Amino acid sequence: MAPIPIISPINVGHIDDVIELSKTKPDTIPQRFVRDITERPTIATLTPNKAHIITTPANNHHHHMPIIDFSNLSKHNTHELFLHELLNLATACKNWGFFQVVNHGVDLNLMESIEKMSNEFFMLPLEEKQKYPMLPGTIQGYGQAFVFSEDQKLDWCNMLALAIEPQHARNPNLWPKKPEKFSETLEEYSREVRKLCENLVKYIAIGLGLKEEAFDSMFGEAVQAIRINYYPACSRPELVMGLSPHSDGSALTVLQQAKGSPVGLQILKDGIWIPVHTLPNALVINIGDTIEVLTNGKYKSVEHRAVANENKDRLSLVTFYAPSYEVELGPMPEFVDANHPCKFRRYNHGEYSKHYITHRLQGKKALDFAKIQTRNAF
Repeated sequence: MAPIPIISPINVGHIDDVIELSKTKPDTIPQRFVRDITERPTIATLTPNKAHIITTPANNHHHHMPIIDFSNLSKHNTHELFLHELLNLATACKNWGFFQVVNHGVDLNLMESIEKMSNEFFMLPLEEKQKYPMLPGTIQGYGQAFVFSEDQKLDWCNMLALAIEPQHARNPNLWPKKPEKFSETLEEYSREVRKLCENLVKYIAIGLGLKEEAFDSMFGEAVQAIRINYYPACSRPELVMGLSPHSDGSALTVLQQAKGSPVGLQILKDGIWIPVHTLPNALVINIGDTIEVLTNGKYKSVEHRAVANENKDRLSLVTFYAPSYEVELGPMPEFVDANHPCKFRRYNHGEYSKHYITHRLQGKKALDFAKIQTRNAF
């Protein structure tokens, strides 16, 4: 998430470019991508019609991801509608940590443009994309992130990751020159998504019984980054992982899945990996580790992953919204009492960000950085 500079030389070995690899449609997947049996997605989770499906509001299945109509919050249509949607949002944050937002206010033509240009970027010749390399130990540029050793298993994914805010965190040399107007479109898109995040944290605060500016005032100059993921089709999807299971270190994460992309995102709910079917033009939002810490675990970040598809490529655009690197964070006093002892220590958010991106993705393990470790009394 955070654009932290490389700390020490890291030997990651040879990393095949997955898009180039997929062009050959190999029957045999290189061993660096083949997961141990315990880490592989099951056939049920790879085949949505055999798994727990999240689809539309009409679906009454137990595993139905909440849908928030943002217009009921932002326009204050009626007091009753506002309160109803606010309750929906609070319930979604508490019970799911994931929800879809419709009528979110991000321009649909802009969403379509950034999707189109992102696809065009990933289809450029490899030598063009390699002008923007993601160096080992960093999280900006094109390539594979979270790789720290030459024997580490790799994700079936290529990504372009860029810092957006604050401006001084950017590396202008890593912003693609092609396709034309990509950078300008990304700037405009990021401004609109940032506005959505700023509003969402206000409504989340109100739903928690806090003042609407509670998180804003605590975050300082919020950090924003984007990661555009490209998951090529894989001839043996049951052997690989598109993106390793993890929770996000952010406060909020906003995902836009490109139209026509197959189902790929899965979330861990009640011990089951559930495929997320995104509604047309909706954005998928999830709570990050930061909100879990601030609410002392009342709202939890949720482990999620991406799986590959045998026949179709998948594109997703993921925006991370987080506090300034300079601020100190810990559970807010409103969420700590005799029945809810403090679960996390206070820490510098920049230090947590550095910890997060200098360790491989491994479930919610990164959050151990902030947990207060209780000793067994026996």
